[in-house]
Amino acid sequence: MEPFLSEFNGLVTTIRKLRGKNGCPWDKKQTIESLEKYLSEEFEEIIQAIDTDDPGNLCEELGDFLYLIIMLAEISEKNKHFDLGDVIRGINEKLTRRHPHVFGDAVITDEKSLRQQWRRIKAEEKADQEKT
Repeated sequence: MEPFLSEFNGLVTTIRKLRGKNGCPWDKKQTIESLEKYLSEEFEEIIQAIDTDDPGNLCEELGDFLYLIIMLAEISEKNKHFDLGDVIRGINEKLTRRHPHVFGDAVITDEKSLRQQWRRIKAEEKADQEKT
């Protein structure tokens, strides 16, 4: 198992404690709507760290953004919408589905073919979503 998985689990445990009975009043009162402005701010800080070629700051800002992602998933789980496992499973399935040249038997010969494949798969996904 990857060594960072225990760090990830530790972060989830920390966030759950912050939102728990004896946790932080600020973290406990957050909602999806209240975190929206922080997502925007943190994303801008990520862009700034990239633009200024500051790997240390980029690492910190990615951590802040990950915290917000986990917070949103925890709030959504409390609201019985979805949980962090659903988020992780969903993106993993999407990445696998959208890369049949890596995870399947599709053959890609150039970047143009790759873009066409991506657009086709995305269009199929949208059509399937509209049916349901």
